[in-house]
Amino acid sequence: MDAYIDPDPQETEEWQEAFAAMVRTHGDDRGARMLARLRAQLADPARAGARETPSAPGQGGYVNSIPLSQEAPFPGDLEIEERLASLMRWNALAMVVKANKAYGELGGHIASYASAADLFEVGFNHFFHARRDMAPQNRGDLVFFQPHSAPGIYARAYMENRLTERDLTYFRREIAAREAGAQGLSSYPHPYLMPEFWQFPTGSMGIGPINSIYQARFMHYLTDRGILDCRGRRVWGVFGDGEMDEPESMAALTLAARENLDNLTWVVNCNLQRLDGPVRGNGKIIDELERLFSGAGWNVIKLLWGSDWDPLFERDADGSLKAALAATVDGQMQTFAAKDAAYNRENFFGQSPELSALIASLSDEQIDLLTRGGHDIRKIYAAYHAAVRKTGAPTVILAHTKKGFGMGPAVQGKMTTHSNKKLEPEDLLSFRDRFKLPLSDDMVRNADFYKPGVSSPEMQYLRDRRQALGGALPARHTACAPVPAPDRASWSGFATHPDGKEMSTTMAFVRMLGNLLKDKSLGPRIVPIVADEARTFGMANLFKQVGIYSSRGQRYEPEDIGSLLSYREATDGQILEEGISEAGAISSWTAAATSYSTHGEAMLPFYIYYSMFGFQRIGDLIWAAADQRPRGFLIGATSGRTTLGGEGLQHQDGTSHLWAATIPNCRAYDPAHAGELAVIIDEGMREMMEAQRDVFYYVTVMNENYAQPNLPDGNSADIVKGGYLYRTLEGSAGKPAVTLLGSGAIFREVQRAGEDLNREGYTVHLYSITSWSELDREARMCEADDAEHAGADAAAVPHLRRILAMSSGPIVAASDYVRLVPESIRAHIPAGRPYRTLGTDGFGRSDTRGALRRYFGVDAAGIAETARRALR
Repeated sequence: MDAYIDPDPQETEEWQEAFAAMVRTHGDDRGARMLARLRAQLADPARAGARETPSAPGQGGYVNSIPLSQEAPFPGDLEIEERLASLMRWNALAMVVKANKAYGELGGHIASYASAADLFEVGFNHFFHARRDMAPQNRGDLVFFQPHSAPGIYARAYMENRLTERDLTYFRREIAAREAGAQGLSSYPHPYLMPEFWQFPTGSMGIGPINSIYQARFMHYLTDRGILDCRGRRVWGVFGDGEMDEPESMAALTLAARENLDNLTWVVNCNLQRLDGPVRGNGKIIDELERLFSGAGWNVIKLLWGSDWDPLFERDADGSLKAALAATVDGQMQTFAAKDAAYNRENFFGQSPELSALIASLSDEQIDLLTRGGHDIRKIYAAYHAAVRKTGAPTVILAHTKKGFGMGPAVQGKMTTHSNKKLEPEDLLSFRDRFKLPLSDDMVRNADFYKPGVSSPEMQYLRDRRQALGGALPARHTACAPVPAPDRASWSGFATHPDGKEMSTTMAFVRMLGNLLKDKSLGPRIVPIVADEARTFGMANLFKQVGIYSSRGQRYEPEDIGSLLSYREATDGQILEEGISEAGAISSWTAAATSYSTHGEAMLPFYIYYSMFGFQRIGDLIWAAADQRPRGFLIGATSGRTTLGGEGLQHQDGTSHLWAATIPNCRAYDPAHAGELAVIIDEGMREMMEAQRDVFYYVTVMNENYAQPNLPDGNSADIVKGGYLYRTLEGSAGKPAVTLLGSGAIFREVQRAGEDLNREGYTVHLYSITSWSELDREARMCEADDAEHAGADAAAVPHLRRILAMSSGPIVAASDYVRLVPESIRAHIPAGRPYRTLGTDGFGRSDTRGALRRYFGVDAAGIAETARRALR
């Protein structure tokens, strides 16, 4: 119910009757325009008391949030910055046009950067700080760049002499560039492919926005925990309006406001890209986004109209212009952007005598040059200036731009502009003339790159501005002090020598984690992350030990205050508990796993989660994290299709190891025993924290309790490589031998099957496979090495073949995952040895572990019967 109390109901009724009469006489369109005009009048920033007048988000008028009287003065050289922006636009355009003219199939985007160039240039010249040195306050801002604008970022790097003209000719030709000894330029921001250039991968829509939020929150986390003071540093994100439709883009907006992330600024390039479909042309994207962000608690700055509009707004005494703009839907606004001055004079300003009078003295050229706010350097500076001074909330700048700005009548504002990568000579000449570029006709037709002389005012200005802000951007850094891992015995003795004690590998992991957190060197660098299920995984004991991070501390008395495992939040808490948000948790993991690069501080995140809700649910975010070269552990708990009894098909994971195997820098393991788990975690910590290799580990653990054996001596290296001979059960003389391979919880079924077969007289070789994908990967590397060094005296022997040489007979392999997992090593099985695989193909279902394993044929009986058939 609306709590508003009408002070004069009779007057309200009279207004309603008058409005109804107007609509009856003049129609609904007249009524809508009158309402729009009244809203514009109410929201006019110049009106006395306007800032105190309540209005619904999205109904604040289609005008700039910052009135002219409150704009911060522009401190730069406007003419030089406009010339520089024009040169960036040209070189970006030339790069894409030249590549597609030569090869015709490379693709690329021109229009996005054409619309966003000024948004980027103001940031580069005045706001985006680079890492100057390792002093905490000088480690620079984090900037997420709109992926389709990558050509413009390369164009600026060319102007800064970071890239050569030859490099630009290898845009989207990374293989050919490597063969020619040049720098290939990736299609979009890819740190894996350009590890010294790009910081963040943003090519998959929605991932940049959510990651930027959690990066900003992680900076608060580092500050509050005393690891690194990140105050004064900022996260910037430049994204497109169409990208805001992605669920990931919107997923954490309320978290950003709830955490008061005033170190976060988004710039949304509203060039109506969303209309490419076209979709929702009858609405207004900026109004919709204003409602979205305002409702989520963000500070919203609308940057809609350039300085040339200011005199028109000043003369708009009756609000006709504001009302007309508020009533114009995006589909029509797109048409206005694509048409010439004559069309706009007649169809927009010709809507009423009042509007016509506003532009009566303007020539067609002046009407054509009426810019939108996202193309006005002074207005952009004022918006950025206000954003960085906002405290207590994140800021979004909604910048109105034209898609393909300045690219001529064949391109500007067209629905097809986004995918346009080839321009006719007349379009290029029009572009040159529009931006007054110092290019001859032949240079334009050839799409030649252009750079002013090194001593020119433009180049000197470019250098000076970046020097003042710390240096070139984007730039990725990797300098980071290594962190020693503690001796394995100090934190995992209970797991490597349990003497048959029953425990699940999940329980063992949590106990190991608790011990590691106590280490004085590594402990503070560990970041435990969970999404909702901390108590399910037995992590409640860590609440008291290290606390749950909260920027506000704990302002309540928990319900279980009297218990030993009560809930405890603290500003210096170490656990990141993200609620029911796997996308949020993996974004936090990515921020921590890349801290060595983004902040120069090595952190070691452990994200523990239901394994089914990892790669299958957020695989795109994990893939993007891999692109960013992370270092950390993903712990897939309650893993396997039969180990999580009772839960059913949406919880039971049979495929995550397939997904993990596709990621080149992911090392995936499915250990059966706590001791194996300890070896893997120890290896991972040393590889990532001491050797500082750009890999991450995916390790599955189970919630099934069983007796844990002692770790066999001398097998650690084999465990890391993917498998080892666990035991040989000698059979009766004259009976054949069989070899059984198993991983995870199914290894126990393999053991039982082996014992059953051994009682029948067969010799059985039992192998614990800790990683199918590592066995396959290493074997393929050996094959590639042999091919490269053909004719060498000694061929490389894969680890799998080396360990299988200790056994004989047919081979049966089983896991709690689909058969494709054990099938992945078939090509490397020694010739002449039959190879049978068992897995859990199909959907999961609810039942006991025993029933599930019988159903899928991975129980001891099913494994033994498969072995008997292989022996016949």
